[in-house]
Amino acid sequence: MASFPRACPKSPAPTTSDALALTKPEQEILLLIYIHGFKGTNDTFAGFPERLEHILSETIPHVRVESLIFPAYETKGELDKAVVRFADWLTTTTVEREVSAGLGAGKAKIVLCGHSMGGLLAADTLREFVNTRPDKDCPLWPKIVACIAYDTPFYGIHPFVVKHSVTKVAEHANAAMTVGSALLGSLTAFGAKKATQPAPSPSQPPQSAWSKWAGPAAYAMGGALLAGAAAGGAYYKKDDLTQGLSWATDHMKYVGNLWDEAALDQRVEALIDIERDQGVIFRTLYTNLPPNPPEFLTSRTFVVLPKYGSRSKAHFSPANNRLAPDEIQAHTGMFLASTNDGYYELGLASAKIIRDAVLTSRGIAKIARTPSPSSPTSPKKSPRRRTRSPTKETPKNEDLIQF
Repeated sequence: MASFPRACPKSPAPTTSDALALTKPEQEILLLIYIHGFKGTNDTFAGFPERLEHILSETIPHVRVESLIFPAYETKGELDKAVVRFADWLTTTTVEREVSAGLGAGKAKIVLCGHSMGGLLAADTLREFVNTRPDKDCPLWPKIVACIAYDTPFYGIHPFVVKHSVTKVAEHANAAMTVGSALLGSLTAFGAKKATQPAPSPSQPPQSAWSKWAGPAAYAMGGALLAGAAAGGAYYKKDDLTQGLSWATDHMKYVGNLWDEAALDQRVEALIDIERDQGVIFRTLYTNLPPNPPEFLTSRTFVVLPKYGSRSKAHFSPANNRLAPDEIQAHTGMFLASTNDGYYELGLASAKIIRDAVLTSRGIAKIARTPSPSSPTSPKKSPRRRTRSPTKETPKNEDLIQF
């Protein structure tokens, strides 16, 4: 992991105007930084940043809110390399905003908002900034006040996501069987006629070895490939199956972090410690599909949830989605009202987290556990390792933002 050596930032020297700080609060900059996940794009968050920016501008006094999306990046190779690129970009962006506003270091407060694997990128970058300070007493810079992860698989992707994906693939395969005889007949005829076919004209480009067998192989192996893609990030497109083994291998390095259970646990524990020691609020809002009898009798989630009784459980809150037909579509459609009926509640819950973070950084509030954007409706089940359903949590009225 690369380090980011830098000196402790210094605030401007006190002036006589400091005496008026209580009666004339200084204007602050609040930067909302969005990071897309595996195979995501600049359009991942749709209109969510603008809506959240408006809510915060109306509910947090003396702050200028700005939303920035980390430019689309290649989600391949090692995650550490993406951390370095993002840290460099965030450092440069913070300096530019603080200088242009005529403010001192640390006056721009930052909230990291990562979707899916983007949450892992945000978390590891935060850890890197904390761990590379010149000394433990040096204030954190850039001044990150919150790290919000949206459906980030901190403990991996739920095994049922793969199961349900395989079930769907099997259904499509069964439908394809209705034309199986015709297809086999066509292949037989193709083999018989192959010797009599004329050679391709010079104007036609020759096919690569991969493209020649990719079509039949995709038909024969489509079920296994698509199921594996769902487990690795649920973002693969059908066309990507024809791009070769090297492409898949390179991208699987990026999502390979999801299978290192020890590293997953260590990351979350570190984020909780950072909240305790540095005051950087850490929350995860995960998609939750309520029961849909008779097919689904319990809630479904895209991510594996924390173990019951763990320190991290209080940092995870469900976000219900009754429109999405499956976990993958709930995951990818999280930021659209047309695919998520909990979209507006998600925005209010995010605003509550950020508002608490800003007020805590001002020293006028304490870190408090955030209420769930929506409470899951499935009954509490006996705990099972890595396949647990969320429990019902009722938010307190005084914890909700009223509009």
